[in-house]
Amino acid sequence: MGAGIVGLATAYELQRQGLRVTVVDQAQPGSGASGGNGAQLSYSYVQPLADPGIWAQLPKLLLSPDSPLKLRPQLDPQQWRWALQFLRACNTETSRRSTAQLLALAARSREGFERMLVAERLECDFSRTGKLVLYATPSALEAARRQLELQRAWGSEQQTVSPQRCVEIEPALADYRPHIAGAVHTPSECAADCLKVCQGLHRLLAARGVRFVLGTRITALVQSAGRLAAVQTGAGAIEADRFVLALGSASPALARSVGLSLPVYPLKGYSITLDVDRQADSAPQVSVTDAARKVVFARLGDQLRVAGMAELVGHGLDIPPERIDTLRQATRAVFPRSDTQQVAHPWAGLRPATPTGVPIVGVQAGGPRNLLVNTGHGALGFTLAFGTAAEVAQQAAR
Repeated sequence: MGAGIVGLATAYELQRQGLRVTVVDQAQPGSGASGGNGAQLSYSYVQPLADPGIWAQLPKLLLSPDSPLKLRPQLDPQQWRWALQFLRACNTETSRRSTAQLLALAARSREGFERMLVAERLECDFSRTGKLVLYATPSALEAARRQLELQRAWGSEQQTVSPQRCVEIEPALADYRPHIAGAVHTPSECAADCLKVCQGLHRLLAARGVRFVLGTRITALVQSAGRLAAVQTGAGAIEADRFVLALGSASPALARSVGLSLPVYPLKGYSITLDVDRQADSAPQVSVTDAARKVVFARLGDQLRVAGMAELVGHGLDIPPERIDTLRQATRAVFPRSDTQQVAHPWAGLRPATPTGVPIVGVQAGGPRNLLVNTGHGALGFTLAFGTAAEVAQQAAR
């Protein structure tokens, strides 16, 4: 259930094991949160959003109209429950534990994704040019250095670099150098077009006999003797031996119908995609994250993906013009020689997040014995998809 990057990666791993697979979704592959995401594959820089530093930011989260992180209370008990669990997770011990789990999962995901790319030769603008995370103040850089040391203990290869070194690594940052206190450089990080990966997986899986039931809404889960017997859809009932719930932020509502409470709520994000001159230094080749603005920049061939913000504002997919203006302004600030007046392909997506940032994977206590969950990846859906897919496939094979 689900044809985003998480669902398709899972289908790929299950089909590799020789299982007969059916994929059901009311939309086309990759058209949800996968379609216009930040494109970065952040295998070594996975700091959870739930961090002790959030407490000092609460007034801005609640009140500021232009904060990159935004909380707007809704008449939704699920939102309130999630927000309280998130605040409880904003402590040092939980952040350390989540970081360790995410790094291990990311390493497994890198292995699976890159093995798939080599085997299948998907065209997806994949690059391995590394990533720079920019910090505007010495205090922010020092906090990043502490996180770097924590991640180094679990095998991440990163280093802090000076503003001058930033420009040497990425010449397109030359104009922005006075605003950089320093950065974390991770040479091994990658980027790719997630939508192209989804479309490529769809084509090759369909060619290998995976059945796709698309444009079809799931209306009910049919239970029998503690197990799922079928998924009821607009196209009829689909029976199976095992079921995987990978519907992103839509997963909790369906899970509740079979007695499962999943702590997943959407974090709304936005992106624009700009055409760039491949030969010019006006746009970066290296992936860049502006930590203060919570905006990421990723090169995808002749385009630049600019994405950011995390809003706890409900399930709407509207695109306020001021949020797109914020992304344009961030691009002009960091890369002032880039052309931000062109058609920018505005996009919004609902990233399914858990309070700790760690995805929910596998059979869940209290739920049907043959229902495996694979959701809650937050802003790391693309990064972690093949890691959680491998875990689900491993459990399904037992």
